[in-house]
Amino acid sequence: MTPPPARRRRTGANSAAPAHNFPRRGAVRRAQAITTYGVGSLIAVDHESFIVSGLDEAEQSWSRDESPRIYERRLARVLGVDYFRLPPASDDTSKDGLRVRRFPLMHSCPECNDLQRHRDFNPPAGRSVCGTCEVDLVPSRFVVACEAGHLGEFPYWQWVHRSTDRGATTAGQCGGKLKVRTTGRTSSLRSILVSCTCGQAPEVSMEGSFRRRALKDLGLKCRGPRPWLGASAPAQECGLPLRTLQRGSSAVWQPVLKSALSIPPWSDGRSDPLAEHWEQLRELNSRAEVEMCLKFVFKGESPVPIDDVMAFLVAEREEDPTGDEAPSFGHGYRALRNKEYERLRAGNDESEHSRDEQFVCETPLGDQRVLDPLGVTGPMLVKKLREVRALKAFTRLVDAESTTDSKEMPLSERPLRWLPAMEVRGEGVFLRLDEDRLGVWEKAPAVAARVERMRTAHQRVLEQRADDPSSVVPSPATPRMVLLHTLAHILINEWSLEAGYPAAALRERLYAADDMAGVLVYTATSDSAGSLGGLVARGEPDHLEQAIRSAVHRAEWCSSDPLCVESEASGAGGTNLAACHACVMLPETSCEHNNILLDRALLVGTPDNPHVGFFAKMLGH
Repeated sequence: MTPPPARRRRTGANSAAPAHNFPRRGAVRRAQAITTYGVGSLIAVDHESFIVSGLDEAEQSWSRDESPRIYERRLARVLGVDYFRLPPASDDTSKDGLRVRRFPLMHSCPECNDLQRHRDFNPPAGRSVCGTCEVDLVPSRFVVACEAGHLGEFPYWQWVHRSTDRGATTAGQCGGKLKVRTTGRTSSLRSILVSCTCGQAPEVSMEGSFRRRALKDLGLKCRGPRPWLGASAPAQECGLPLRTLQRGSSAVWQPVLKSALSIPPWSDGRSDPLAEHWEQLRELNSRAEVEMCLKFVFKGESPVPIDDVMAFLVAEREEDPTGDEAPSFGHGYRALRNKEYERLRAGNDESEHSRDEQFVCETPLGDQRVLDPLGVTGPMLVKKLREVRALKAFTRLVDAESTTDSKEMPLSERPLRWLPAMEVRGEGVFLRLDEDRLGVWEKAPAVAARVERMRTAHQRVLEQRADDPSSVVPSPATPRMVLLHTLAHILINEWSLEAGYPAAALRERLYAADDMAGVLVYTATSDSAGSLGGLVARGEPDHLEQAIRSAVHRAEWCSSDPLCVESEASGAGGTNLAACHACVMLPETSCEHNNILLDRALLVGTPDNPHVGFFAKMLGH
């Protein structure tokens, strides 16, 4: 999780001078600024620790040259913004990068064992060393967080003085200084000892600090600190229970990422000049009013023809059938997926559009009837696609995949009309399952029973992670969703072997609902494993039929069998059944659901009941 150190900057007349006097502390890729080191996350650079600043500061520091705007109207409408911006790249030509602040502030010196705020060590300017011992300071290993997204320093003073009078536990009132040392006997928390020179409290270990009620028993509650916004940002009223976390824990920061494919009529860039005026245009009813508004906004002739503008408004209202009522985020996001599914089924031929078209989806030339025995239908070759992934918010202690808006921490203190995002250009293969055959299969009692076990386990995990179980989002587990999810995984594994793609370069996009049963496998990167045509070639019916047969036969056997296929529960919280890293699990970048809700038995059956598998007939069961 530690980014590489910054490369030495070139000097000379052509060297790009920084736009500020802040020292550089390492480098991250643009994609990491969305997925790993986004706003509010902790980032370790060498022996120092920082927190990435909020978008209020980025609004002033990200230059337009290094952080250009990108547009995806469908996603922007759902997220309530006008446009997106690429994070600045961290390289030798960058004048500015991601702003960070030192966090946690509590540090220790391994030489003198003092435990205090960083500035109290009197370090030389630009260095993180003890002013007395001249050795590198060590940031606190522990932080505290609440489920509302706040993050704070671990309360060492209260932890040490918990056995004394509560009235004298405020930092500094006892007159002593904190010390920390390790016994070196074990690597457990029992070996980390904290003491105070005041002599009023005994030396205590950190053992027990991770108990769920450890800080609540001390009478401590969250005060709403938001260190990524700076000292000037007021703390929020909170009062939720605090949890102790290791500074590098994945629970400290989880991104809430939302994405959309660029589909017609938005996929050729014609609508980009109107990005900041859509809310105004949506309130108008007639063509004359729209034309008058465009003349006023652009001080003359509009860069977008009036016919195109009216077509855009019609398309947007079709995707938002609630009309004047503001749809919920979940409703809008489902409508976004529904439109993508319709467009993937309908296609978009390359010959009918200009070179600027970013979505090209065509019917393969081969005979599709070879797929009928498999229960697969409607393959489409997605020769060009563009996906925009935006960082909507982040969570702490809460699963970002199934969170509610109340548990999400926004990226800025004041509302902004943009969000950080990245765009991926690539290619893919789309396929559907036969609705008639799928409908019969998913009604089988054995199928419903297996999926219900996963759904119950997943729902239990979601409720355990939430303070208010009544506000938990229902688990998305259904027979067709688990089937499509597992099918996508085995196809990605098959194509990584057959077509030479690394599994991490491919990604799934599921369309599973009562009226949808499709999956898109596409390239998730725009580098050398991006748009080279290799994946599209695998979508021709004869190649696709061979790939599905090979993938399903490969899924019949796992090196962990019979333990894997006969498992009653696997994965975190029992949210998988017959699924493990030896058979169907993928790199996390390739999976939409963090490698949960998988069961290859729904593909190939089990030794006791082979007919539970959707492809049982193909396997001769």
